[in-house]
Amino acid sequence: MIDSEFAITSRGLTRHFGSLIAVDNVDLRIPAGQIYGFLGPNGSGKSTTIRMLCGLLTPSAGSAQVLGMDTRKESEKLKQLIGYMTQKFSLFEDMTVRENLQFISEIYAINRKLRKSRVDELLEKFELTDRIKQKAGSLSGGQKQRLALAAATLHKPKILFLDEPTSAVDPQNRRDFWETLFELAEQGTTILVSTHYMDEAARCHRLAVLDRGVKVADGSPRELGENIHSHVIELSAEDPDLARAALSGEANIISITQLGMRLRILIPKESNNPIEIVNSRLAQASIKADVEQVSPDLEDVFVAVTELRKEKKETKEVIAA
Repeated sequence: MIDSEFAITSRGLTRHFGSLIAVDNVDLRIPAGQIYGFLGPNGSGKSTTIRMLCGLLTPSAGSAQVLGMDTRKESEKLKQLIGYMTQKFSLFEDMTVRENLQFISEIYAINRKLRKSRVDELLEKFELTDRIKQKAGSLSGGQKQRLALAAATLHKPKILFLDEPTSAVDPQNRRDFWETLFELAEQGTTILVSTHYMDEAARCHRLAVLDRGVKVADGSPRELGENIHSHVIELSAEDPDLARAALSGEANIISITQLGMRLRILIPKESNNPIEIVNSRLAQASIKADVEQVSPDLEDVFVAVTELRKEKKETKEVIAA
């Protein structure tokens, strides 16, 4: 029986490339009609996971269902119901804007009587009407992005897969792009978007944090912040380099990140009085600073969960040895 609450589910999804495990035993339950993010650096398995969910890559182990269809057995049928936008511009650069959209409409076998009106609709929606005769290869980064999204949504897919779609555009185009995504989600489209930008991940309804092929956290941005296994301390000092040096030897500190004149410090939840731990170290070095406990952001979450996984892995290796 198909669970209509979830547009995408997977169990034990795994992909090997020789001895490399690119995706390792990933379970997913992605709600229909929401924007779901994959957050992680390059090499974390985001693109490989998306390609398996699209039916473009066969899993080495595990299974996935998209719109109730098995991605192994029904990949061809599935491709007609999804949109896929790659990180690299993948349309025909020697064809005009209109020719690209016209060609894509033929690939998806859109009714002949509806093709022109649908192409015209998207040209207007994505502000490309004044570029219809321009070769796609000569468009700016933002214009190429809009054209690629128009092509990916031409056949009105139920699910849209976006693989780091904003990596080559400026901040204004990124904001405009996300406004379009929210409009699509409000109309019922399920969107899966991979990113390494923390501010973009924070816009998602829910997201998974991937680290070297493993899903290390999953939930809404607020849930991830509430469940972080660390205290977050922020420190302001006249000389943050000296403050950092004074704190670097403290065993209770997971990480220290510098943000201008401020330091952001993660301390395990098990540690009592995290502010006192920091103040004590600073006092020993005769450093004055303003120290306060603050709410975590997604970068704090990412650092905390990846460091926790690293610590557990090192512990297992020591026990095994």
